[in-house]
Amino acid sequence: MKPILLLLFMVTCVSFLRAQHSLPDERQKKDISHLIDQYSRARENRDTVLLKNILTADVDQLVSTGEWRDGVAASVKGMQNSSAGRPGTRTLTVDKIKMLDPTTAIVDCRYEIQNPNGTARKMWSTFVVVSRKGTWRIAAIRNMLPAPQGG
Repeated sequence: MKPILLLLFMVTCVSFLRAQHSLPDERQKKDISHLIDQYSRARENRDTVLLKNILTADVDQLVSTGEWRDGVAASVKGMQNSSAGRPGTRTLTVDKIKMLDPTTAIVDCRYEIQNPNGTARKMWSTFVVVSRKGTWRIAAIRNMLPAPQGG
């Protein structure tokens, strides 16, 4: 009976220790940041081939207007329409990466669109990214406009 209790205790301890590693290692940080850069570049250049390569087939996206885009085709089409309808330079800056496990992460980014008239639209984007066979892809995107400050 004692060996079973000892084994159960060890398994429990290992699972608790594994859950403590929410920060990415250097390789994960580099690869995930590169993925976000690719997404930003694909949006800026309206590169549908690159977008389709970095999004999962079942990607979903909730944009700041409240529109849901389900699947890679709807997401790519919506991104293209959004870029055409809101011209400007898009910048995504990774703010925080939280690893849920070694192959899944939540990535919080500052998202800014520099409009042609000189104004800036400042938002937040959150990405859920997954690694399959060593390749990181975007599984979900959430864009948020900060609430107005004040009374």
